[in-house]
Amino acid sequence: MFNFNNVVKFENKRFDVFAIGELLVDMISDDYDADNSCNKYSRYFGGSPANITMNIKRLGGNPIISASVGNDRLGEFLINNLKKNNINTEFINKVNNSTSMVLVTKSKETPLPIFYRSADYNLEYNEDIGSILKNSKIVHFSCWPISQKKSRKVIEKVIEEARKNNVLIGFDPNYHEMIWEEGHDGIEYIKNLIGKLDIIKPSEVDAERIFGPDTPENHVDKFIQCGAKLVIMTLGKDGAIVSNGTETIKFKTLATEVVDTTGAGDAFWGGFYTALTSNYPLKEALNIGFATSAFKLKNVGAIAELPSIEELKTLYNI
Repeated sequence: MFNFNNVVKFENKRFDVFAIGELLVDMISDDYDADNSCNKYSRYFGGSPANITMNIKRLGGNPIISASVGNDRLGEFLINNLKKNNINTEFINKVNNSTSMVLVTKSKETPLPIFYRSADYNLEYNEDIGSILKNSKIVHFSCWPISQKKSRKVIEKVIEEARKNNVLIGFDPNYHEMIWEEGHDGIEYIKNLIGKLDIIKPSEVDAERIFGPDTPENHVDKFIQCGAKLVIMTLGKDGAIVSNGTETIKFKTLATEVVDTTGAGDAFWGGFYTALTSNYPLKEALNIGFATSAFKLKNVGAIAELPSIEELKTLYNI
C-alpha cells in the first residue's frame, strides 16, 4: 500500500483530512525554564488535531475538525481562531465543562507538559460525523480521545466506519500515563489498536513509553509487528526513520534553528497530509512534512505562519 516512490491513490472526496479529538489552550512559558522559576505564560491555540487542521488549511488543503470545548471564554478563543482561518466550526461541541488546557514550559527539546482536562473528551458520534467521515480521504486522531471511555467509544466507531468507507487512518501515539483513565491499560490498548490503523508517527519518547527502552530500529520493527502499515519515527536532531514493513528509509533533520518544539509533530502531520492528498509521491510528501516541522521550530507556539508547499520545497532544497 505504501510504496515510497508512488503516489497514494485516494477517491475523490470533499475533505482531505478529518481530524477528531482535542481542541485546547496551550499556556507556554515566556522563557526557557529549567528550574520552574518562570512566572509568566502566554495563551496559544492548541490541541494536536486542531493544530493539524490549522496547518493543513494554511498550506492550501481542505480539512475539517470535530472537537469539544467549554462554554467559556477560552472555548470562544479557540473557536474564533478557527473561524479567522476559515475553518468550519459546525462540529465543535460546546459543553458545560471547562475548556481543556496544557501548561508547557518552552523547550528546545521534548517539552514536559502539565494537563488540565475537562471538555475535550466529550466527543459525540452522530449522523453528521458519519457523513463527514465518509467524505474524507484521511481521518486522524491522537491518544487523547482514546484515553477516556466516553471519547474512546467514539474513536472506535470512527475506526470501524473508516475501514468500511476506504478512509485512511492516521494515529499519533502521544501516550501520557497522566491523561489516561484510571484502571485502564493504555499501553496494551494502543498495542492492540495499531493493527487497525494505517499510519503511525511515534517519537522516540512515545516508543519508549509504549515498548520500553530499545534502539529506534527495534522500536520501528515492534510497531510493524503490531500491524502498522507505515511507521514514521521521529528522532529529534537525528531526523527520522520510516518503514513500510519491507523497506526502511532514514531522513536527516531539516531543522536549522530551534526556538520552541511545541507543535513540531503536528506541523509534520499537516505538511505530510497536505502533500499526500495533493498527489506528491510518498517519499516527497514525507520530506515536505519534515520541512513544515523544521519551519515551525523557528516559531513559538504550536502554529506558525506557513509558506506554501512549493516555497517550503525551495527553502529546504527538497
